[in-house]
Amino acid sequence: MANVLDIRRRIRSVKSTRQITKAMKMVSAAKLRRAQERALAARPYAQMLTNVLKSLVTRADCFDPETGEPLHPLLVQREEKNILVIIVTADRGLAGAFNSNIIKSAQRFLESKGGVNIDIECIGRKARDFFRRRFPMETPDGPRSAPVRITGEHPGLLSKPDFATVEEVAEDIIGRYTRSELDAVYVLFNEFKSVIAQRLVVETVLPISQIGERDIRQAEELSQKELERAGEAAAAAGVSLTEPDTAEIDARAAKFGTEQVDYIYEQPPKQLFAALLPKYVSVQLYRSVLESVAAEHAARMTAMDSATNNATDMIDSLTLTMNRARQAAITKEIIEIVSGAAAL
Repeated sequence: MANVLDIRRRIRSVKSTRQITKAMKMVSAAKLRRAQERALAARPYAQMLTNVLKSLVTRADCFDPETGEPLHPLLVQREEKNILVIIVTADRGLAGAFNSNIIKSAQRFLESKGGVNIDIECIGRKARDFFRRRFPMETPDGPRSAPVRITGEHPGLLSKPDFATVEEVAEDIIGRYTRSELDAVYVLFNEFKSVIAQRLVVETVLPISQIGERDIRQAEELSQKELERAGEAAAAAGVSLTEPDTAEIDARAAKFGTEQVDYIYEQPPKQLFAALLPKYVSVQLYRSVLESVAAEHAARMTAMDSATNNATDMIDSLTLTMNRARQAAITKEIIEIVSGAAAL
């Protein structure tokens, strides 16, 4: 058994660790609130853009009346021979199974797409570090050395999610799809509604099959135990467990561009689609980044709450061990004193 001094040192060490994990939990809870507000602030713009496109589709043809071809390359559907998978993870760890769950889901999706050439775009350092050890890093326009390769990495994007930066990534992907270098684009991220309402999804970004409708190819719910633990951590940190009520904002945004009137467009439909469809794709990608940021902070808050509780349990156990060791030392000293007195 360790002596009392060693146990006291360990208790002090665990107490210091508990202070750190408790502070990290509160920081993640504060960042989670801001991430939710940022995601909600972007929702009306995305809804209005979708309504404008829906209105345009009902009043203008998406296909050339003579050739039957789509008026924009992003509407063209081709057989999947070359696809791109955008994997969104965190830049840092200490978030429980957040990153590992995304990577495992990505591996399952890649295995399901056997027989096609796959390019990977990594958003977040964790995805980059994992896949760079397994697949080669190559430029998109360079020769392909393997069926699966990494063509881009964007570390640090989730630390300060900016629409302009995400739009640059989207424009590069749109250019590759327009040049027929890609036949489909998927994004894998953690869809976040609230602390206890989130799931891992693989969503089709390109081609655009139906405006305003999401094409979910793969979805994985969190386990009941994980959701319960997240709910306990959120309640302890004062974070709401329900999704914010945005019914009024959504209703106001849904009315935009839906009036039953006959619009006269100055530009031809082809020019309108060329301006709006790339913006629509950029907004989709930006939404996935914002929701991933919120999900990361929720996972880190839960992990740090568990670490804090485990540290408290360890302190209690070490305190009990220390008291037993001290009592044993006192008993031993008393026995030695009594034995010495009896010998005299």
